[in-house]
Amino acid sequence: MKADSAEKDDGFVSERMCLVTRETLPAEEMIRFVVAPDGTVTPDLKRALPGRGCSIKAERALVEKAARKGLFARAFKKDVKAGPELADLVDRLLVTHMTGMMNMARKSGKFLSGATRVDNAVRSGEALAVFHATDAAADGVRKIAQARKAWAMTMEEEEPPVFQLLSYEEMQELLGDNAFIHAVALAGQAGEGVVKRAKLLDTYRGGSRPIASIE
Repeated sequence: MKADSAEKDDGFVSERMCLVTRETLPAEEMIRFVVAPDGTVTPDLKRALPGRGCSIKAERALVEKAARKGLFARAFKKDVKAGPELADLVDRLLVTHMTGMMNMARKSGKFLSGATRVDNAVRSGEALAVFHATDAAADGVRKIAQARKAWAMTMEEEEPPVFQLLSYEEMQELLGDNAFIHAVALAGQAGEGVVKRAKLLDTYRGGSRPIASIE
């Protein structure tokens, strides 16, 4: 498979073929890779770095397979450095992009934390998605799940999606005082940006852990 051209025109290049599966998918569902001057394969999450690139469906197992099978060298038609650590690097970058967007959305009032604020946002229909720390207490998660279910039944709509991607300690390292146990992304461009990045990370990891039952 050939490498693709630089994607400065990403708005015009809406689909790419996955290097591993050969599926043609929307660019936003894939991770683009380029080769750095030292020959190291580098993730290009914003699809903005210059030069030839290749894309892989946003799944950790596929990035690992590409590195293990030498698929990057085949795509770029030259020796490149792509070790098993590449999959971890992609994960870290996805996390950084998501938490960075959370901070931006918080400044614009589109990302709120605290169980009461989350509950109110869900019941009012403002919630785009709910976030819990992976170590959040089951009772707190369950109460918010009840609010999600109640709103969905009343409005005859699907429940807002829920993500559990990072522990509270991990968020403290990345978000400092903005670390949370429960949070919510609100309708609006900034909130949508958070949800978009959370979905990509969640997909890359194969889906977050099951949410506590409300039964």
